[in-house]
This record gives sequence, structure tokens and C-alpha cells, in this order.
Amino acid sequence: MPVPIIDLFAGPGGLGEGFASLQGHKRQPFFEIALSIEKDAVAHRTLTLRAVFRRLRGTKDVKHYYSYIRGEIDEAAFRRIPAVASAFEHAATEARCLELGKSDAASIDREIRAALKGQETWVLIGGPPCQAYSLAGRSRRANDKDFHKDEKHFLYREYLRIIQVHKPTIFVMENVKGLLSSKHSGDPMFEKIITDLSLPTEGLEYEIRSFTKKGDGSSLEPTDYLIHSERHGIPQSRHRVILLGVRKGLDMPQHQLLAPVARPVTVKQAIDDLPRIRSKLSRGDSVEAWRKAVQAAPSYVKGWRTENESVMIGTMRAFAAAATSTTTGGAFIPRGYRRPKKPTELQQWLHDRSLGGVCQHEARAHMASDLARYLFSASFAHLWGYCPRLDVFPPKLLPDHINVHVDRESEAIPFKDRFRVQCRNEPSTTVVAHIAKDGHYYIHYDPSQCRSLTVREAARLQTFPDNYVFAGNRTEQYTQVGNAVPPLLAHKLAKIVRSLLNEMSGRRRRQAGDAVQKRPAGSVPRNLPEQRPVLAEAG
Repeated sequence: MPVPIIDLFAGPGGLGEGFASLQGHKRQPFFEIALSIEKDAVAHRTLTLRAVFRRLRGTKDVKHYYSYIRGEIDEAAFRRIPAVASAFEHAATEARCLELGKSDAASIDREIRAALKGQETWVLIGGPPCQAYSLAGRSRRANDKDFHKDEKHFLYREYLRIIQVHKPTIFVMENVKGLLSSKHSGDPMFEKIITDLSLPTEGLEYEIRSFTKKGDGSSLEPTDYLIHSERHGIPQSRHRVILLGVRKGLDMPQHQLLAPVARPVTVKQAIDDLPRIRSKLSRGDSVEAWRKAVQAAPSYVKGWRTENESVMIGTMRAFAAAATSTTTGGAFIPRGYRRPKKPTELQQWLHDRSLGGVCQHEARAHMASDLARYLFSASFAHLWGYCPRLDVFPPKLLPDHINVHVDRESEAIPFKDRFRVQCRNEPSTTVVAHIAKDGHYYIHYDPSQCRSLTVREAARLQTFPDNYVFAGNRTEQYTQVGNAVPPLLAHKLAKIVRSLLNEMSGRRRRQAGDAVQKRPAGSVPRNLPEQRPVLAEAG
């Protein structure tokens, strides 16, 4: 029987996907999402659809899922199929749209108990909302005198309450890097959270461990809990605090550590095989109008007054001439599947030969002036291997923006990262929910495409499998992707948790065997530990 997972603050399900995808004995799921809770209605729809897919996967009826996401049948027709209708009924009990901390606690407790079905060995996962801890959020509210009183600092308490009431065997809690330096009324929040999680209530204790360093809360430094995703095969420099809580008194061994990769996975390795598309123009879009705007871009560099002016103009003109894509992509792009001879770990994780194409790969629209800035930035990164900042932009390309001005005394531009290319030969910068606002921080490295990243490209950098589809409009899709935990990283964390549970189960079996051997003939065993089969380590 799979180990149940309760997923709190689930978002679109990145953390849960990593755990649910892990196999055990005879390639059966080792973990099973028993309950996921998310307050956002659109993200909840994504969770529900993914729960349906998991239910159908491995059966002949999974073909209907592919037909639906390819746009061959609409949602109404999809739901009328008997096997699909049954999967949606199951998904309705698995994925719940509730707001933790505001929804009735007693009803949530009942749902958790019902989902666990009496199983004593289970895992709690999730990441409480991070607005109060994020560095960006704190920067935006730098002048807010009441920020440090914000009760969002204490949304983790609902996570803590569920630990107190339901006593998970193990928990995994994720949050932003800013948690390490966040304060509330002058007190460090991280120290308080560690203290609370270590002793949730009298008689219940947890070791708070790191996935990357041996020790526990008494010996580890705050930074020891920080995971640099790019060091572990994720094509993104995403730095997040992830805590491993292990309940004391269960004879839990030391765990394996998250293994680093030999070389970081680059943006190019993650997205280069996706179809080439052009961006749209926000006004008067057509192939001809778009090409005209792109071809006009090099003229903006005149007057740059640097030794590289002519080189840049020539490079931009060459890429503008190569801007021949006519399609802007779409919700689904049909395409045959060619399996690489030696697929990488990431390719094996992302690709699905049954899909028959690419989902949610559609360019957004940009102003003609921004196309010029994108072409300049991507050409600059192509020539010199790094992204230009606004203080090196040609004057004609500086945007007329409140955050972009020249201080008359220092002649310095204070907000220099307004436009950011995701350079091809290194991991991307952190994909965050802000990607939904505009594409300026997420410019594609290929100058001839002259655009920002699509939802699918952002999802690839977050390591969502290609068959993972996000509900809602495009803005809502971007937001979900940015708010998620990379599923491949979660999968690697799940392997560590699986090893812990298997080792614990093995020790209990050995102890039970020793007790039987030492027992006098005819005696009756008492109070033996709960026995669970040791499940095989699989992919």
C-alpha cells in the first residue's frame, strides 16, 4: 500500500508531483497523494486535472486525457467518458479548494483523517505562502511601518497545527530564501519556526534536518537548510529553504544527502528542442508588421558611442534577417517525437512520447519598442555571454519608465535589471510569479525569436513534465508556474524520504525478528512495533 501524502498550500502541485511520481516495489507508486489543499481556484483546477491524469495513467483510458489536452475534445465531452468521470470523482476527494487558517479547522481535520484511512506512517508536505518572507515582498513594503506586524508571517502556524494534531511520520516544508533573514517585531522568524517545529506540543518532538548537510536543528546553521537547485540538476538558480522533519522515537536513521550534479543544466538544454516561434505585436500584429519592427531595431543602437557599436548593429541585423518564424505558437502544437539516443535525466523526466506535440507554447505580445530592447539584449548576450544592464543600453533604447532615470549628479541608473536575458549556457534566474506581469525578466536567448519565454518554456525551467497542463488564462498559468516547487527536485527529495521509511521499516522487521527469537517457547508477543513491508528502491 502506498504511503499517504498530505499536501498543504499545494499551489499547482509541483511538490506533490515529485512525490507521487516515485515508484517502489514492482514499479507501483511508493507515495500517493491522499489529500492536497489549495485556496486558489485556478491552481485547484490544475491539481484536479493532474489527479485525473494519475488515475488514468497506466490504463487504456489515458488516451482520452491526451485527446483533451491536444484540443481534440472539449472538457464537457472529456468528462462524459465513464472512466474519466470516475477519475474526476476520485480527484474531487483528493484535491480540495480550501484556505488554511480561515476554513473550519475541525472540517479540515476530518478530511485529513478520512484521507489517511488509519495509516500511521505518512508524510506531510507543503510550503506556507511566502509573501511576508520574500526579499522582493519586503523590498516593495520597505516603507510600510506595519509590515513586520503582518500576520502572513504566521501562516506556518496552520502547518504547525496540523503537525500537532495529526503527527506525521515525516514532514517536508519549503519556503523562500528570505525566511532566513525575516523578522517579526524584531525577532528572527527562522529561529522561532525551527523551535516550534522541533517541539510542536508536549510529548511530540521532531528532528529538523537538512537535505544537504548532516545534523539537526541543534548543530545546523540557518544557511545549511538552503538548497541551490542548480547544484542538483535543475536548470534554474532557484534557492529555497527546505526542512526535513523526522519524528523522534521512531528509530529513524540518518538520511542520504541530496547529491550534486557534475555540471549545471543550462537553459539551452532545457528548452532548445521546443518549436521556434515569433512574438506578437501588441498593436497591429501581422507577420509583416512584426518583421518590420524587428528589422528596425538595429537603428536604435546608432549613437551608442562605444567601440562595439558597429559590431552590435551588424549582429542585430543578421539576427533580424534570420527572424523568419511565422507562427506565434498555440495551446497545442502537433509534433512528432524523436527520442534522443542518450537522453539526459531532464529529458527522461520531461518528455512524453504519447503527447504528440507541445502544450501551452504560445508567445505573448510586446510593444515594438520592447522588441528592439529584446533584440539588443539577446544579441548582447550572444556576443559576450552575459546579460546587459540598463547602464550600458544605448540611449535610444532606454525605456520611459519611473524606475529608469538618470540621476543628474551621479548619472547612474538605479534600476538596472529591467531587461534580463536567460543566457543559453547557464541555468536560468529564478522563475517567480512576476513572470505573469511582463516578460522583461525572461527574454529568450535566441535573438531571431525576439520574445519572452512561453508558459511551456517557464514550466520546463521549473521541470514540469511536458504532459503537465495548467488551468486558467495565460497570466494565471504563468503565476502557477512561478509559485511552484520544481517537481524534479521534489522527486529527488522524495527518494531520500523513501529511503528513510524503508530503513525504518527494515529496522522494525529486524527488531521484531530478534524479539521472536529471544522469546521463551509458548509466550505471547506484546507491543511489537508496527510492521510494514520494505519496499524496493526504484527510479
